[in-house]
Amino acid sequence: MSVIHPFKAIRPTRDKAQLVSTRPLAAYRKHILRAKLDENPYTFLHIIHPEGDKEHQSKANSVERFEAVKERYDSFIDQGILIQDPEASFYIYRQTKGNHQFTGVIAGVSVEEYKNDLIKKHEATITSRESMFTNYLNITGFNAEPVLLAHKHLPELDKYLDKVTKVRPEYEFSTTDKIKHELWVINAQKDPKLIAIYDSLNELYIADGHHRSASSARLKDTIIKNKQASFPNHDFFLAYLIDEQKLEILEFQRLVKTLNGLSNKDFLKACEAHFNIEELKKARRPLERHEIICLLGKEAYSFKAKESITAVKDVVKQLDAQILTDYILNPILGIEDLKTSKEIDFVPGTRELKKVVDLVKKEDFKVGFLLYPASIDEVKEVADQGGIMPPKSTWVEPKMRSGLTIYNINE
Repeated sequence: MSVIHPFKAIRPTRDKAQLVSTRPLAAYRKHILRAKLDENPYTFLHIIHPEGDKEHQSKANSVERFEAVKERYDSFIDQGILIQDPEASFYIYRQTKGNHQFTGVIAGVSVEEYKNDLIKKHEATITSRESMFTNYLNITGFNAEPVLLAHKHLPELDKYLDKVTKVRPEYEFSTTDKIKHELWVINAQKDPKLIAIYDSLNELYIADGHHRSASSARLKDTIIKNKQASFPNHDFFLAYLIDEQKLEILEFQRLVKTLNGLSNKDFLKACEAHFNIEELKKARRPLERHEIICLLGKEAYSFKAKESITAVKDVVKQLDAQILTDYILNPILGIEDLKTSKEIDFVPGTRELKKVVDLVKKEDFKVGFLLYPASIDEVKEVADQGGIMPPKSTWVEPKMRSGLTIYNINE
């Protein structure tokens, strides 16, 4: 069973939701960030980037910086920009982007279930990042970015969501990236049906937010170790639960700055050992699993993995991202660690094909690789077997905005 926990969200007043909510801090280029801070007194960026353009700033990820975040957060509450719901609630969030519509439930999910692998992972986390974010949560006392969790299709949930979203949403606005956002508030005491629906699930899968999940789980242990006051919300962390069929999973392209001393001809010759190679009239995206499109100078090639690769009975080794690493990036191009190498860049599948092709044609990169997106079934199979997907294997949508439903940890 999957336990979901209603909570009293701290959130913007209805008239300011569009002005407060924001993409993650790292998503903004410096000049755009500065403009938003200068022009919008309500943006959540003032909280997560509390010192603005001060000449003397506290060290990133320091106690001093996190205390400044907490101080600015408290000031937003004092000014009435952020308010708290009086009753514990669930939050139905819908995001519409082009032809894609994502509808799911924002709730607390169980730390204990995470520790017992009922909330399943497919990505390795970095201990230092876990510690940093745990410290952030402990000092600020809030979490504003839900972890994205996928679950199997639940027909009863579809019926429920269709019913409750027929009324006017609490929030309804569009952002400049042409995405529409809607939010409904569901009083958990008056309408407890969601709890029973999710109780039928045996597992949840992390689609995006492995470090946030791990840090939230560690927070409870930190609080016990430090003999701090304990609150019920410490047993849960903020999540957005969505039907796996409604997720959109895209790929990350790999762009490489070196051919490791090889000519284009010698590089292709080296790849022939494991791939059937066909020159294309023009660049395109892969048409199927185990096809990789190689952008080499001004030419494009289809690389299809040979049976010696595809016959391997290992779910991780069958991922196209892993095949590329095992048979080209590592042995031929000399890239040993994708996380630390300065010779490789990753471009999300949302980027236009022409822009990716131009990066290679203009010789910013020596070679580029376009991958076929991993499926949710592949992600789940890796997680079920306790495996780890290669770095930058998936770009998952929807991407959540910060500051719409803030989880008060110390409550």
